Amino acid sequence: MELFGVLVATLAAFAAGAAYYGALARPWMTASGIERDAARKPKGGQTPTMFAIGFLCQLVVCGMMRHLFSLSGIETLGAGVVAGLGIGLFFITPWIALNNLYGMRPRLLTVIDGGYATLACAIMGLVLTVF
Repeated sequence: MELFGVLVATLAAFAAGAAYYGALARPWMTASGIERDAARKPKGGQTPTMFAIGFLCQLVVCGMMRHLFSLSGIETLGAGVVAGLGIGLFFITPWIALNNLYGMRPRLLTVIDGGYATLACAIMGLVLTVF
């Protein structure tokens, strides 16, 4: 049942990412410095491999969150959401900020990507406590 919960939580966070980055595609591409073609789509396109690897990365994060929740006794919806928010906001977002700082990337990129990391972890935390 725990593996099923991890898969469902990962799918939920991944789907949220589609909506989140769909809404913020233009500012994200500008902040990322991604070149666009005449149709304003990313040059070179996006491949299924990119999405598969992205899903696997989120699956690893979610699996570790499940493990940490188990060790910490996090079982309620509220505790799962708060723990997820904490992981996204205080673990993942600072690391994104560090990478973007040394890569001399715009602050907006950190805000957008850190915002998604926090949202995704909160969703994972919520779903993990349901299953």
